Amino acid sequence: MATSGMGTDDVESSLAGEFVGGMVTAKRFRCEECSKQFSSLSQLKRHMQTHTGEKPYRCEECSKQFRQLSHLKTHMRTHTGEKPYRCEECSKQFTTLSHLKTHMRTHTGEKPYGCEECSRQFSTLSNRKIHLRTHTGEKPYRCEECSRQFNQLCDLKTHMRTHTGEKPHSCEECSKQFSRLYTLKTHMKTHTGEKPYRCEECSRQFNQLCDLKTHMRTHTGEKPHSCEECSKQFSRLYTLKTHMKTHTGEKAYRCEECSKQFTTLSQLETHMRTHTGEKPYRCEECNRQFSQPSHLKTHKRTHTGEKPFTCEKCSRQFSQLSPLKSHMRTHTGEKPYRCEECSKQFSQLCDLKKHIRTHTGEKPYRCEECSKEFSELSNLKTHMRTHTGEKPYRCKECSRQFSDVANLKRHMRTHTGEKPYK
Repeated sequence: MATSGMGTDDVESSLAGEFVGGMVTAKRFRCEECSKQFSSLSQLKRHMQTHTGEKPYRCEECSKQFRQLSHLKTHMRTHTGEKPYRCEECSKQFTTLSHLKTHMRTHTGEKPYGCEECSRQFSTLSNRKIHLRTHTGEKPYRCEECSRQFNQLCDLKTHMRTHTGEKPHSCEECSKQFSRLYTLKTHMKTHTGEKPYRCEECSRQFNQLCDLKTHMRTHTGEKPHSCEECSKQFSRLYTLKTHMKTHTGEKAYRCEECSKQFTTLSQLETHMRTHTGEKPYRCEECNRQFSQPSHLKTHKRTHTGEKPFTCEKCSRQFSQLSPLKSHMRTHTGEKPYRCEECSKQFSQLCDLKKHIRTHTGEKPYRCEECSKEFSELSNLKTHMRTHTGEKPYRCKECSRQFSDVANLKRHMRTHTGEKPYK
């Protein structure tokens, strides 16, 4: 037999004596480099090229070289655009028979490649190889900019766009550009209005499956993402990441107008509207506009009367979560807001702010009629009635009207005989 490093011509001559009556028994041709066996001399010759690196077939279009003529022929179709293999189910065409066979599994549902770790099955060997990395933790593709690692080459390529700023996928409707095709497809649903994912609990619809899954946690109460610093739990990973910045103090987004910094891009975008005056969210009932969608959502409850937040102590309902939290302090007695001047404590921040004015003498509310100033907005509103003559508070006993509720209460004592001050 031939020695290690022999050429293919030497292999042919050395193996000529292996023929018996013009026939060769199965796998009589052995590679002396790796001991792999072959049933024909031509197969051994092709195999030897993997050791010698020989690529005798060159593409005249791009000079790429190949070990086998069949590989060159297949490659040439990338230049000619030829796709000779057609799917009989959907008429899609392919450049190679192997690609057609793989595609056919999308119709048959065949998944011949099984994971030995979790029994999950795949239609292609390459998909199984990628999946296996979720068990081994292997991430062979590393970003040269930031050293982040990925288990798929396509994920690395997509990630690289965060460094280059490349956005190759453009929306034909509005020309907005995206770094990922998937993000573009999701965006397109904002134009078509398509929301194929429906919640079985409340029938709300979503344009992404991940959004539906996240939404389902509002029904189940599941909060799978936990902060390692304070153990606070979150239903969304993004919310946890944002929360973590409260521990690190990171504020990566800076306003170019006033230099104020924010932990998230969305917070900065919302803040920018305080400079531009933009209010893109309009109420269809009264045309009032808002700078944030959450403000519009809360406002709509003034039309619907919806009060989704209920006090567990007394069943009182509220249209917003923040008033419920403030209300709960009437049950707990909690007063978390302390005046630094006199140490008086308050259950609400707005009450502390009003109190602070008793120390500073600040009166930010001015009457446009007589220029009198007030420390509280409610006092200005009451004062304005002395100019307008408005008396919205009526006595149920005698129908006499008053401009403020305190005067009505004093008047009521003339009917009840109550004398609270002895």
